[in-house]
Amino acid sequence: MSGKHKKQFGIWMDTHHATIVGREHLDSGDFVVLAHEENPGYTRTSNEHAKMNADITLIHKFFKVITSHMQNAEEVHVTGTGQVQEQFIHHLADTAQFKNVVTYDSTSNKMSDEKLIEFMSEKFN
Repeated sequence: MSGKHKKQFGIWMDTHHATIVGREHLDSGDFVVLAHEENPGYTRTSNEHAKMNADITLIHKFFKVITSHMQNAEEVHVTGTGQVQEQFIHHLADTAQFKNVVTYDSTSNKMSDEKLIEFMSEKFN
């Protein structure tokens, strides 16, 4: 594929894992897997308040690691299971670097890297 595109990224995510795809040459080329990221998990504690704060901190760290792969993003499509996609989209809107990013979301089951690339290619064409 040739030609100029917006800086588009796709993410499949749940609370524990994210797969980030983007174009080969940032704004041109086919979609490729840029990274797989893992949320380190939830903490165990008998104090409910401390656990909630630790979980919030972990999810924000997870979101920051994901956004580190999306330089100068203009469009982002987030898909996956659960409500974490919505939280991530709110995180983007609340982050100065990403506040003007156009976001889309959908719900989908876990898919292979190849299927995710195909899915995002269809969404952005």
